[in-house]
Amino acid sequence: MSRRQAPRQYPRAARVNEVVRETLAEELERMSDPRLGFVTLTGVEVSPDIRYADVYYSVLGAPEERVESANALRSASPRLRAVLGKQVRLKFVPELRFVEDPAIAQGQRIEEVIRSIHDGATVPDEEGRS
Repeated sequence: MSRRQAPRQYPRAARVNEVVRETLAEELERMSDPRLGFVTLTGVEVSPDIRYADVYYSVLGAPEERVESANALRSASPRLRAVLGKQVRLKFVPELRFVEDPAIAQGQRIEEVIRSIHDGATVPDEEGRS
């Protein structure tokens, strides 16, 4: 039996991840795209070769707002990469891949289940059916 381990985090990689997240978050605050809802960048994972960066985000709001925000983030990617290239010294400017953070949705689902148990109601499944 082999256990699958998470990739090792080296101090430099952790620093690069945090600097990229902070830089992108600051630039998102400056953007005036009306499609962007209440977006929070929750983390960044830059690949070891610095070619790609998975940017994890959460959006507060209805599913339609989450879709609009995802589209806005994808369309803003070239601008965000340009800002990243100017503000952060890296060998390469990574390609940004935006991924909605699954932990937020899971947390909301757990909260929903706990609330419904506390209220004595039936627990809805993942599609919202009771």
